[in-house]
Amino acid sequence: MSEKRRDSKGRILRSGEHQRSDGKYEYKYVDAKGVRHSVYSWKLVETDKLPTGKRNCVSLREMEKNLRRDVEDGINSHVAYRTTLNSFFDAYIETKYELKQSTRTNYKYMYKKYVHDEIGVMNIASIKYSHIKRFYIHLINDLGFKPNSMEIIHTILHPIFTTAVRDGLIRTNPTDGVMAEIKKGRDWDKPKRHALTEAQQTAFIEFVAGCKVYRHWLPLFTVLLGTGCRVGEIIGLRWQDCDFDENVISINHNLIYRQQDSGKCEFHITTPKSKAGIRIVPMLSEVKKALHEERLNQMRTGFNQTEIDGYSGFIFKNRYGDCLSAHSINRAIERISRDYNQQEEERAKKERRSPELLPHFSAHNLRHTFCTRFCENETNLKIIQEIMGHADISTTMNIYNEATKEKKMESFASLEGKIRIS
Repeated sequence: MSEKRRDSKGRILRSGEHQRSDGKYEYKYVDAKGVRHSVYSWKLVETDKLPTGKRNCVSLREMEKNLRRDVEDGINSHVAYRTTLNSFFDAYIETKYELKQSTRTNYKYMYKKYVHDEIGVMNIASIKYSHIKRFYIHLINDLGFKPNSMEIIHTILHPIFTTAVRDGLIRTNPTDGVMAEIKKGRDWDKPKRHALTEAQQTAFIEFVAGCKVYRHWLPLFTVLLGTGCRVGEIIGLRWQDCDFDENVISINHNLIYRQQDSGKCEFHITTPKSKAGIRIVPMLSEVKKALHEERLNQMRTGFNQTEIDGYSGFIFKNRYGDCLSAHSINRAIERISRDYNQQEEERAKKERRSPELLPHFSAHNLRHTFCTRFCENETNLKIIQEIMGHADISTTMNIYNEATKEKKMESFASLEGKIRIS
């Protein structure tokens, strides 16, 4: 019977274990694919003291325990400990052929800006639940991330780790449950977009119509408020998408202005947000009038000559004759609201009353405003859903319930004293 191997302290070494001449321990093993590997540690067991000047490390026996479990479960930890999140993301994003180009570009931009130099440098196998939670808290507390931005980061990271689990690199997804805990701990709900009231809507439109500085924006805002379309659908609208004989508008594409992989911001045509986004929207008489006004104006000043991804004949343009961006529209809304509120405050002071100011809002609030007015006058949710291009009926129902709440209260108020209930 051969003598059992021992380390420098006289302890019996197990099969696969070896102590080198410099005192470091080695464990040789075969992974789930039959490939031989070695791991090393300055400690055989956790209670061993580290040699002077050596960095703390996991003991060899603890490594062995984890490796045996990995081999039994088919986990390729050797690759996982040598694959950074950054390199795994690069390989992962190339396989996501089903993503729209605009979505892919946005994901790559967000990852590079916020993840790459943080947890991106860590190995896949080293990233735990606590790392993800600390990273999310850092984004919220230090960078001021709001719910929508956090959802984007989580939407990027969660499927990456899910893929790593399915590829047998890690056992569990470290992002599981993190967002739920973040939301619970902060009582953090996504901010709701609110529609303008009828009074605010009227004040906004009348101010634009009566102001020489902003009068040229009136056709655009009329179309936004009169169709309920997304801002990208309207800035990408072409004359050929409008049938003035049938009084309908065909929504079949989206115009976006977004930073590309090269770092440059560019206009691009994309498909609508979902299949439900491809739709026909009836043309209200005010919308038809606004479009005719815009066409007559451009017959004098010149039409939009921009060509983007093979699309041309865009209706709306900026002062240089190019396509509008959502950002430029939102900036215009900010200036209009600022000037209106300043004028209203001065007028209210003279008339000794409280000013009725416009709230802070964006172009998307105009879509929400149209949907609210539509819900107040239409009870068929399927029709509302189709006109709005909502992929999920629950989105329509949420707006409908909020929009009709006040109407329900008014209806019940008219019942007071008319029904014998006591």
